[in-house]
Amino acid sequence: MTMRDDVDPKTGGEVSYDSAAETPVEVLESDLPDAPEGVSPDGMGCHAPGEQMAAQARASGNGAVLDQFAKDYPQGPHDRPESMCPAFGSLRVGLRMRRVATVLSGSACCVYGLTFVSHFYGARRSVGYVPFSSETLVTGKLFEDIRDSVHEMADPERYDAIVVTNLCVPTASGVPLRLLPKDINGVRIIGIDVPGFGIPTHAEAKDVLAGAMLNYARQEVEAGPVPAPVAGRDDRPTVTLLGEMFPADPMMIGAMLAPMGLAAGPVVPTREWREMYAALDCGAVAAIHPFYTAAVREFETAGRPVVGSAPVGVEGTHAWLAAIGDAMGVAPAQVAAAQNSFIPAIKDALAANPVKGRITLSGYEGSELIVARLLIESGADVAYVGTACAASRWSEDDKNWLEARGVAVKFRASLADDLAACDGLDPDLVIGTTPVVQHAKQKGIPSLYFTNLISARPLMGPAGAGSLGEVVNAAIAGKERMDKMRDFFEGVGEGDTAGIWEGDPNLRPDFRAAHQKKLDKAARAAKAQEMI
Repeated sequence: MTMRDDVDPKTGGEVSYDSAAETPVEVLESDLPDAPEGVSPDGMGCHAPGEQMAAQARASGNGAVLDQFAKDYPQGPHDRPESMCPAFGSLRVGLRMRRVATVLSGSACCVYGLTFVSHFYGARRSVGYVPFSSETLVTGKLFEDIRDSVHEMADPERYDAIVVTNLCVPTASGVPLRLLPKDINGVRIIGIDVPGFGIPTHAEAKDVLAGAMLNYARQEVEAGPVPAPVAGRDDRPTVTLLGEMFPADPMMIGAMLAPMGLAAGPVVPTREWREMYAALDCGAVAAIHPFYTAAVREFETAGRPVVGSAPVGVEGTHAWLAAIGDAMGVAPAQVAAAQNSFIPAIKDALAANPVKGRITLSGYEGSELIVARLLIESGADVAYVGTACAASRWSEDDKNWLEARGVAVKFRASLADDLAACDGLDPDLVIGTTPVVQHAKQKGIPSLYFTNLISARPLMGPAGAGSLGEVVNAAIAGKERMDKMRDFFEGVGEGDTAGIWEGDPNLRPDFRAAHQKKLDKAARAAKAQEMI
């Protein structure tokens, strides 16, 4: 192809390379069915406002799904926290399970981002994807494509289950995954909706999939005998552990339960399907992470009592062992034996690793409150705890314990809440999410990323009691280094110095003043319109 010579790029105008732009465009009447009133056939795209997508989902028949999400994951006091796409949570759960395939249905940009993040965090298997267009979405062909895909994938030699996840656009358009076969060639088919406009955080999306799998497994158990877990069954009554945790923590919890004649059961979300049966076959459930509302509903339907909080620190371990003993009907003497076996070791570990300094703590993992408890028992002055998750009856004890010690506890904390705590409480250390840590470092305040540096450590029992002191004290001790770095980079990369300059920035205060006048005029006009 050659550049057309009827336009001179030096004198302005559009540069074209062929005559394609001259092709006449005909507007044809579509023979596709009309979408519901107020609903765009293409689902408006994943860029549409959440309120519009939620309205479309209700118009498309998914109102009951959104109502259940609103009940399980209440969003107040603001619309939702600033967190990554919630579907990452359910995707990660599925990818960590053996013999489970994962298929996504959503906009290509969303699927790309989710698969990138999942592999960045260590996924070692492919993610299935069923693409769509406006036509396949509105005619129902997308559902048929999904159904054909799971039929093609359903190989019992390879899979125990296939998880199909609707992202925002298919959920808003009412793609009915509930109509998929429940079983194909012995492979379970589980369809879930995980829209960003219905589920506030990726942590709670883990619960969506965990609850759906437990529901399926519970119905299998009710229908008849099921296979035993590959690792076999424990002869002792078990306590199922709810919430992802550091690998050493379940073993430590098992050791603390042993003097009571109990054993630690599977950790939900599980790593294989058969563990679902063992998780349901327990004497009680420990909601280590308190936001698993859908999973708790399945356990309670199965008649299993649920205990909140966790065995962290001296007081937390003492109260948790007593609560487990009460739920399991263990004799008080055995409960006391377990407490006396481990609490002295926890005291010694806390005394050997004291933490001194004021700390603000925030995150979106769901374990923020129990981490704060452990820090306080280690000697830290924790002034603020913010969690992106909602309050629940299983976090109530931890909340009351913290507030009794003067800690400000914020559920559904926003980024603005966390930054205000960093700015207003004069902390020696900030523990938080990436933008909070970045903000603190720019101010010269030592900071630690919660997910990678705090929650990725043992927290339970004696092992947890000594795990935080070293990393926290080392960070606080780096204050002088942070001050030097702040002073060295002062004024670089912000305001007029943002970007890359070969010389001094080209400041145009006259342009700024003119633009500000336009903004002020528009604001006055909007205010006057409100008064009419």
